[in-house]
Formats: sequence, C-alpha cells, structure tokens
Amino acid sequence: MNENEKRKSFRVAAIQMASGPSVSANLEEAARLIEDAASQKAKLVVLPEYFCIMGMKDTDKLAVREQPGDGKIQKFLSDTAKRLGIWLVGGSVPLASPETDKVYNSCLVYADNGEQVARYDKIHLFGLQLGHEYYAEEKTIKAGSEVVTVESPFGRIGLSICYDLRFPELFRMMNNVDIILAPAAFTAITGKAHWEVLVRARAVENMAYVIAPGQGGYHVNGRETNGDSMIVDPWGVVMERLPRGSGAVVATIDPEYQTSLRANLPALNHRILQHC
Repeated sequence: MNENEKRKSFRVAAIQMASGPSVSANLEEAARLIEDAASQKAKLVVLPEYFCIMGMKDTDKLAVREQPGDGKIQKFLSDTAKRLGIWLVGGSVPLASPETDKVYNSCLVYADNGEQVARYDKIHLFGLQLGHEYYAEEKTIKAGSEVVTVESPFGRIGLSICYDLRFPELFRMMNNVDIILAPAAFTAITGKAHWEVLVRARAVENMAYVIAPGQGGYHVNGRETNGDSMIVDPWGVVMERLPRGSGAVVATIDPEYQTSLRANLPALNHRILQHC
C-alpha cells in the first residue's frame, strides 16, 4: 500500500446488539446488521463483545466454545467478511483454553478475503460487586497476556475488549495506532457513569479514532447493558452514536484529518514516561 491509498477516507461501522442465549439467532441478527452496515458502504465493521452469546448463566459460553480456526461462529465471521468484501471484527468469541472450566474471550479480525488476520485474548477481566450486581469474569474466562495490533488497509489497528478501556497503559503499549477497537458489553450502571468518558479519553490521549460497539438493552437473562455504541474521532468528538436497541452506527474516518491533528498537536512525540 502506498501512502496516498492509506490516506483516503473510508466508512466504518459499530454494530449494537442485545444478544441472547441462542448462537444461531444471534448470528442471524448479526448478519442482518452487518449487511445494513455494508449497504452504507462500511468497509470495516465491528461487532460487540459477546455478540454470539449472552447466556442465561455465565457458564453457558463454555458449552459453545470453539477450537481456534474451527466452528460455526468463526465460519460465520469468515464467510460474511468474504461474501460482503469487508473487514469484519467479531467483538468476542469464546475459544477453548487449557483450562476446561474457562474460555478465552477473543476478539477476532477477518480480512475481506475471509482470512483471520488477528486474535486478541481479553487481558483485563471484569469484576464488580455493587448493590445487587455481581460479576466475576475470572471464574469462566482465562486472561490473555499479549497486546495485539494489526496492520490493515485502514492503518494500524489496536484491539481491546470492554473492561480494557479502564487501563490506559494497554493502549500506550500499542504504539501509536490509528484506530482503536473497543467492543463491549458494559453494564447499565457502569456504562451510564463511565462509558462515554472512557471511550473519548482513549481517543484523545492516543489521537486515534475509536470504534466502540456495545451490547445495548435488556437481555433474556435479565441483564441490562448500556449500549450507546459510538464512533469517536481523534479530537474526542462523538461522530455517531446509538443510545439503545439494535443497529449499525456508521461514520467516515478521515486519515488526513488525523495526520493534521497529530502534526499540529504532536503530543504523542512529547511522551517522557514511556516505560511506566
């Protein structure tokens, strides 16, 4: 790719869902929303965390775990990316881990030829005990350990999942990415308080576009997720958002605008404490 090709504007999409316990039903809904995004000329489409299953209980995801490179969820992502000619990101897929009672919560990236080009295993596992809400992801998820970026036709992309947003050092370790992906399933309580400010902060401090698709609404299991999927520019401006319900949030990313901002405010070059 030459520099002129990389600097062209392009359309991206964040898909918002309210997934349930049926993988097949979730994939059907995801297909409909991805096709909607593609019809709006989105070339990079990102699904939310747990797009393929929000079970009745936390252990339900263990029953649908897949081996890397094999399974209906991964086949769906690969086939859909190839069929529509888009880059498609499965916000998180339950993949087998060495521990039989845990899975990796893995963000998978597929190029427009259907090839998987990146995998990120969620590093920071969510835990919350607040009123009647209790979450302990470490009981069913094995944490990843590697920061992952991928070179793409859209620039350098950094991968994260949900709770990772609270740990800015992760994004600093990505080393000047152009786009950050933050698929999520924020709870209604924490999302209302912190979701937007965290997404916008990660955009501002890294001078990167952030594509942040979320689960949004009431789920069969009784859980309520925050939604408010958004796409944020490197100046921290929310370009497009969807407060509630299922849908595709689509916006245009302008690499020349990002380059101009970074030239006018070279904060990334002014870093001193780079190894803290």
